[in-house]
Amino acid sequence: MHDVKWVLEHLDEATARLKKRNPDLSFDSLTTIAEARRRAVQRHNELRAEQNKLSREFGANQKTMAADQASAMRERLKSLSDEVKGLEAEAKELDEKLEAAALYIPNIPQAVVPEGRSDADNVVVKTWGQQVEHAFVALDHDALGEKLGILDFEAASRLAGNGFALYRGLGARLERALQSFFLDSHSEKHGYEEVLTPFMVRRECMVGTGQLPKFEDDAYRMDADDMFLIPTAEVSITNMYRGLMLDAGDLPKKLCGFSPCFRREAGSHGRDVRGLTRVHQFQKVELVHLSTPEDSARAHEELVGHAEAMLEALGLAYRRMELCGGDLGFGASRCYDLEVWLPVQKRWREISSCSNFLDFQARRADIRYRPEPGAKPRFVHTLNGSGLAIGRTVMAILEVYQTADEKIVVPEVLRRYMGVDVIGAR
Repeated sequence: MHDVKWVLEHLDEATARLKKRNPDLSFDSLTTIAEARRRAVQRHNELRAEQNKLSREFGANQKTMAADQASAMRERLKSLSDEVKGLEAEAKELDEKLEAAALYIPNIPQAVVPEGRSDADNVVVKTWGQQVEHAFVALDHDALGEKLGILDFEAASRLAGNGFALYRGLGARLERALQSFFLDSHSEKHGYEEVLTPFMVRRECMVGTGQLPKFEDDAYRMDADDMFLIPTAEVSITNMYRGLMLDAGDLPKKLCGFSPCFRREAGSHGRDVRGLTRVHQFQKVELVHLSTPEDSARAHEELVGHAEAMLEALGLAYRRMELCGGDLGFGASRCYDLEVWLPVQKRWREISSCSNFLDFQARRADIRYRPEPGAKPRFVHTLNGSGLAIGRTVMAILEVYQTADEKIVVPEVLRRYMGVDVIGAR
């Protein structure tokens, strides 16, 4: 959520930066409600002052007043009291409307975010590794996976319909190996606390991290309980601190967690949905930072570096992209995407998205800290990113590490988890 006071006091700057996302966006809904609230509060204060003045006069002169004058003054005081109470209720209602309207407005991009309307305008910041080009006719990851018996999309479809994946044998072990490798690396080398959170959350948690109310159609909801299957562990990990007051000594917090991720992908019909590319359930290891405002820019670079380290350890070529304003996610103020090279598809494909939300999520989830004893509380900054998306990593390994005889060489760092060096035919 926005700092509405700051937005209204810096409306031109806030609007110009918001329009980096889309020229049609504005804060008009906020300013309209805020102006109505200002008028209500102004009128309330005027009537309250009149009420206080008249009350003092009545108290001082009541005994000497004529009966009709006293009666008229009582009627006026009652009328003023009713109007003041009505304006207080109106201001409260407008406060609620202001908060509700703010929930639908995306975060303001940072000043450094590049201009642009779509992913075509994103900026390449860094590339790493050699782009593999096979000298033989390579198979798509889904065809190779099914041929080797490690992916079974037909069985998945029988169980849940289209848009789901089923891993078998060494395919399931590869998923598990990646999960363990990512969690071990982040907890043992990068200083994260590993957590395993619930895979379903209350509505207020989804509001806290920005999935609701705007994107409810993309979520899987259990109507009987008004609970949601998480679209990412970002939701449950960040909301571990919802409503809490932290001490400065508690920050930074760095947490990593594995979870399945559930997404309806509403509106994705007709897009590239083949194989593991875009599914309704996938597994991911998520990285979450809570930091002070002064440290969040550094924390963002650190978080991205930790995700990159996983790709480098696996020997997968990637590039870091800085997202332009028009391609930013709803809650992000700045974002880097890591894209892995897929030699069969001959394209780069996103495998991690690392965002700095500043205090946007913390305001929604009410996560604050006290810089020092007795100091005024401040909102933390939240950051997160995939470290990494496991299905997309499996897809990249199948494309990059396949051989001319239709086997898959297991990346060296995974062999102690897999127990094999090569995935061959059944």
